[in-house]
Amino acid sequence: MSEIHTASYLISSPNVEKCPTPDRPEFAFIGRSNVGKSSLINLLTNQALAKVSSSPGKTQMINHFVINGGKDGTQPGSWYLVDLPGYGYAKRSQTQRAAWKKMIRGYFEKRENLYNVFLLIDSRLEPQKIDIEFMETLGELGVPFTLVFTKSDKNKQSETARNVKNFLNRMKEDWQFLPAHFVTSTVKRSGRKEILRYIDEIITDAEATEEPAS
Repeated sequence: MSEIHTASYLISSPNVEKCPTPDRPEFAFIGRSNVGKSSLINLLTNQALAKVSSSPGKTQMINHFVINGGKDGTQPGSWYLVDLPGYGYAKRSQTQRAAWKKMIRGYFEKRENLYNVFLLIDSRLEPQKIDIEFMETLGELGVPFTLVFTKSDKNKQSETARNVKNFLNRMKEDWQFLPAHFVTSTVKRSGRKEILRYIDEIITDAEATEEPAS
């Protein structure tokens, strides 16, 4: 099973130019404010790595964490987990929103070691326009992404399944191929193993592709 051996905070950057050297695989997490991003990161790393706040919009910069795989050496090695500021925070001014868009777009366009973005979606809700629009931006920029439906414990299983299905059906209206998706609950700790295994697979596949032909 895929596992994390150590996870530690590295740096918070105001823009992509200040981010650490792109010397290892990078996986970013982003979603609408109050979607449960910090809780999911803490679930994945098995520690209180990201600050969980009752006030949405807490994350303001590009936060890098260094993740190391299993200590037995069988897991992929070190990679970056990136906690990105959430979108859709109503109390932000127009100036703050413009600065956020510039920072996030710059990160997606220039971060050469970005392997995948985990886009968090609140599983309690019907498809939200703001999530659809952000997903379209990722598509326009050619950024690979995966959907993570959060807070599945807050609804009946049937309601969660319906909302996930509705979101994917909405995607089918504009997308030829659908990305991978996971359903998670930080309360039930569900989805953790699957996401970590998926990250391992991406890293392993990338490393195999990079190996020179013999």
